Order: sequence, then structure tokens, then C-alpha cells
Amino acid sequence: MAAPKKGRSASAQSKPGRSLALILIAIVALTGGMFASGNTTPRLGIDLAGGTSITLRAVAEPGQESAINKTNMDTAVEIMNNRVNGLGVTEAEVQTQGNKNIIVNIPKGTNSKEARQQVGTTAKLYFRPVLTTEVSGGPATSPSPSASASPSGKATGKATEKATGKSTPSSSSTPSPTATSQGRAVTGALKAGATPSAGASSSAKTSASPSPSSSSAGNAAAAKLQAQYTALDCTDKKQRATAGQGAKPSDPTIACGQNSAGQWQKYILGPAEVDGTDVKKAQAVFNTQTGAGWTVTMEFTGKGSKKFGDITGKLAKNQQPQNQFAIVLDGNVVSDPSVSQALTGGNAEITGNFSQQEAQSLANMLSYGALPLTFKEDSVTTVTAALGGEQLHAGLIAGAIGLALVVIYLLIFYRGLSVIAIPSLLVSAILTYALMSLLGEAIGFALNLPAVCGAIVAIGITADSFIVFFERIRDEIREGRSLRPAVERAWPRARRTILVSDFVSFLAAAVLFIVTVGKVQGFAFTLGLTTVLDVVVVFLFTKPLMTLLARRRFFYGGHKWSGLDPKALGAKPPLRRTRRPSAPVDPKEA
Repeated sequence: MAAPKKGRSASAQSKPGRSLALILIAIVALTGGMFASGNTTPRLGIDLAGGTSITLRAVAEPGQESAINKTNMDTAVEIMNNRVNGLGVTEAEVQTQGNKNIIVNIPKGTNSKEARQQVGTTAKLYFRPVLTTEVSGGPATSPSPSASASPSGKATGKATEKATGKSTPSSSSTPSPTATSQGRAVTGALKAGATPSAGASSSAKTSASPSPSSSSAGNAAAAKLQAQYTALDCTDKKQRATAGQGAKPSDPTIACGQNSAGQWQKYILGPAEVDGTDVKKAQAVFNTQTGAGWTVTMEFTGKGSKKFGDITGKLAKNQQPQNQFAIVLDGNVVSDPSVSQALTGGNAEITGNFSQQEAQSLANMLSYGALPLTFKEDSVTTVTAALGGEQLHAGLIAGAIGLALVVIYLLIFYRGLSVIAIPSLLVSAILTYALMSLLGEAIGFALNLPAVCGAIVAIGITADSFIVFFERIRDEIREGRSLRPAVERAWPRARRTILVSDFVSFLAAAVLFIVTVGKVQGFAFTLGLTTVLDVVVVFLFTKPLMTLLARRRFFYGGHKWSGLDPKALGAKPPLRRTRRPSAPVDPKEA
């Protein structure tokens, strides 16, 4: 009988307990981490948990069709993704579809409604001086001193703000904290991030109505804008949607916003002085030093800092009749803070007794509001949690059926070897489940229906590895070897086949993950993960367990139910060592 080779194989044969202990430690560590972190179930994707899928189509202005290119589309995807992630909806998917469409999948959750509103708000962001404002549909009235507008355009603040500077303010007086001269409650005060400029330009003046031009064309344009403003009723949804439509950044325009009393406010706004691309960074900060609570800090680019310093200087110096500028997104005034001094240091802070959610919402709009393209909402599809639950249920049933069929196959064809194969499948399933649960929190992995399909396919891949190993052992037994040397001789050959097969599967999964988007990536990721786990389980669990059981009489004795019966396999007579004939003895020497 051929003896097993010494060295690596002999070590693996004599000390399989080390490998089994190692994988047991891994199982305990992963499951322990899963329960300790509270992530006991995988995160579910939109098709399983329910949510909203939005299709946005890029629209170019006449003559600017070339703006719809891969660079701008990728930038838009990044900005939209940042908007949603800024709200904590990390499971959201944002990706391009074709050349002009962007698909946004927002899973059901606390912030999904607000995320949809922010992602759907696709126009560019502008800072415009306020020329005229009043309550829409009625005369201008002075609201309660406690009113203040929230960042979303709906006023929910607790008190009207006061403008204060971090250094000595300019000669202009601080505006009244009750209301503006047109009856609009100030929504936020701005504080400077540097010493105010005493020499701010005053060449452009704001007024209660558009300034008349010396030319007849200018008079006509001003009269037309005034007529549009007079006729504008912001309580009408259709008029709100079309207010200021088609206006260029360099032209005055009209817009709508909502105050704390739930009333719609209408505006005449001057030409855009600053746009969203000039904002380098904005964030919500809880200010404990001044007691202002939640505020929004802004940091401008070099060019934006100069433009912002110019416009705030003009507004603070002239004080007629508005010292406000409006932050306009998609034709809607989301905030209109007042100014009492020129802000030239490249930093500013908007205060207004904001809640954390309101401050974060405004910060997100300022940071991620400037899209390189204009988008229109083509379709909105809502997947209910009930439908997602049905799909998950169907996927689990399919997985259970697949697993049951594999187990039945192993029991019929491999009999006692199923004692090794079935626990190996269970170990692989435990490791896969624990990793999916932990990766949901670590990298935002969400289990969708294609990912479930990938896990089902992985059952077959894992079973293939067992079959390759078992058939190699059987081949060795057919050649007349006993079980223990057959296991050690079969392993190197089976190992090579398993590694090559799994490498091909992993390579296919990696390529699929790289070249595809959306839900198909879930399938590729799960397939790649389970393929790696298959190698781990076969090396650290299946092979060591086979080595241990090969020492049991039930297996090495070739019991008919062991799956290794030499007679049933048609084995040759046992291989025996034969002595080499001794050299002939010379009769003379004898």
C-alpha cells in the first residue's frame, strides 16, 4: 500500500483540527460582530424593501445640445448622489441609463420623501438680490415677529433673526428684526467671516421695483416684468411652476417662496450675482458659542468670494428698500437672508433658529445645488413594501428549493459523504449571511432580487467543489488505494481544479460588476463574494473534515452507505508494495 507523502500533505492530514478551529473562530467573530453591531439582517434594496424609482432626462437649451456629454452626466450623478447621501439615505442608487437619463432609486425610509424632493430639484442655484416682495394674492402685511422661513422655502423658524457681524459692522444700520419694508419676514441673518469691506461698490442699487432704463426697450421690459409680478399668484401651483421660466441669469425675474404662516410670498429678483458653482462648501453647524443653535456656514471659491462680497456690500450700503438676497433653486426661493455688512472674507454664516433638519437641507442645496445640466422628471415608479415582500418571499422559496435539490442529489449519489457536504453548505451560508449583514452598514450593500439570485447560483458553485473533491477520491479508490492515502493523493488534483474553476467564476463576477450598473451589480457582487467563500470553506472546512472522517471505520472500511464502497465503485485489487528482486549472487563468490 502506498504511503502518503510527507511534508505539507502529511501536516494537513495529521492536524486538520487547526483548520477547523480557524474557521470556527471566523464564524464566531462574524456572527458576534453582527449581533454586537445590531445589524442582524441584511439591508434590502428598493425591489425588496419598497421605495421610489425616479427617471430624470437631461434637457439642453437650443444650440447647446453638446452640453449633454459623459462628463456632465457623471458630474450630475455625483451631485445627486451627494444630495441624497447628505440626508443619510446611503442605500440610494444613482446611475446613468443611456446617454440622457439618470435613474435614482430611493429605498423606503425616513428621509426618502425629502431625498426625492432634493434630487428632483434639478435647476441651477442662484443668489439674486430681492427687489420687491409681498404676500401673494393679497396686500403686503407685516407678519408676526416670530415668523422666519425655513431652508426648504416653508417657514418654520421660532424667531426673527438679527444681523450681527464678527467684526465692526459698516456704517449701515442693522435692519429691524420684525419685518422687511415690504412685509416679508427675514428668514436668516448673515454673519461675516472677515472684516467687512468699507469700500464696497455701490454702482448698482436695489429698489422696490425694477429700475427704469433710459431706453424704451428697457422701459418696456421693466413694465412687462412689473405686470407679470402683479398678475402672479403663487397660491396657484401651475403659476408657481412657471414663474420666471426661461429667465436668463443676467435678467431680473419673478419667483415664489412660502413663509412661516403657510402663505406664498412672491418676489421680483434682480440679476443673479452669484451662482451655485461659486459655493465651495456648505455645512450645517451647531453654534454653541453664540447660542444661535443650528446655523449654515458657507465657504466660497476665490472668484465666488469676490462676487459675494460685492453683492453683500451693495445690499448693506444701499439699504433701499430691501437688504436681502434670495437663494433660488428651480425657480423657488428657498431662503432670503438679510445683510447688514459686506462679507468679503470668503465665508459667511446663515442664522435663523433652524432645526437640524432645516439647516442640513439648506446646506445640501448650497453644496450640491449647481447641476451642470437641466433635468426633467420623466417617470416616478413606487414599489410598495408589500410587493417587495412578495418578491423576497419568492426568492427565498427559490433558494430553499435549489438547496433542497442539491441535498437530495448528494444523499442519493454520495450517501455518507453528505455528512461532509451538507455541513459545508451550512457553513458557507452562515458566513455569507453574516458578511451581507455587516457589509450593509460598512459599505452600504443592499440585498436586491438579483443579489438573491447570485446567492442561489452560488449553491451550485459550492456543490461543484465538493463533487470535484469526492470524485477525485473515488478515482483513487478505483485504482486500488485505501481511503486515507486516497484522500491525500486526491486533494492536490482537486485543489487545482477548484481554484481554476472559482477563479473563472470570480473573474466573470468582477467584469460584470465593473461594466454594469444598478441591480446587476448586486448579482455580480454576491456571486464574487460567495465564490471567495467557497474557496475558504473547501480549504478550511471540507478538506479537514474529510481527513478526520477518513479515520472512521464507517468510511475507511468501505461501508456500502458511505459512498466509498470499493465494490460499488469497481475498484481494482489493492495496491501492494513489492520487493525488488535481489541482485544475483556470483557462484564463484559464494
